[in-house]
Amino acid sequence: MLPITKLDQARAQLDTTSSFEGTVRKHMLVGAGQSQELELLAVYFSAGARTRPHIHEKDQVLHFIQGRGIVATDTEKKVCGAGDIVTVPGGVWHWHGATREDAMCHISIRQPGKTNWDVESKNWAEY
Repeated sequence: MLPITKLDQARAQLDTTSSFEGTVRKHMLVGAGQSQELELLAVYFSAGARTRPHIHEKDQVLHFIQGRGIVATDTEKKVCGAGDIVTVPGGVWHWHGATREDAMCHISIRQPGKTNWDVESKNWAEY
């Protein structure tokens, strides 16, 4: 069977966890019910919303599909727009989210694995 999932912002659920600052909605596109190897998640950030710093056990690919966003590590910050794809290697401290001026959506693609949210803030407050 080949399931088809459509990107649909109306299906995105508000995330109320402490993993984000600002208004963030998530829509699981591919999860455990469809794949044991990959997770695809559409994440909609309001202007200025972002993740808290974190580290994934495995690589994460972020495909920006609308708006403008930022991906930052402790040594660099990249501004991204629709069509940009960023790979964050596993084990790398980072955060990502919308610019202050623009809402943004990206697709997060990664293998299931642990995410450590209990990490230093480092330069997070500077942005």
